[in-house]
Amino acid sequence: MTSSHDPQLLKGVLSLLLLHLLAEQESYGYEVAQRLQAAGFTDVLEGTVYPALARLEREGRLTTRLVASSSGPARKYYRLTDAGHQALATGTTGWARHVAGVDAVLARPLPTAPQKGS
Repeated sequence: MTSSHDPQLLKGVLSLLLLHLLAEQESYGYEVAQRLQAAGFTDVLEGTVYPALARLEREGRLTTRLVASSSGPARKYYRLTDAGHQALATGTTGWARHVAGVDAVLARPLPTAPQKGS
């Protein structure tokens, strides 16, 4: 993966990525950002992750709990609700259909470019 992503493409899939990471394990915002970066999304910063987590929480797809931390203030852990699991399943199916459609178009052979002077 590259170190830079098209912000519009990432915006379209960030919620799906967050839901998947939190389905793998309950986590707090900073840790989620680190996991995204470890997956190759090195340009995704906490400032992008926290608002997306807050939006998913407002939508009822995530629930939170505070956990005391020995290294500072309590951490807000996020985990999926039933609606979050449903959104993840629906989003994953939609993403697979989207990728298949894009791949089908991009796999088509292109006509050869006309030669100069012909």
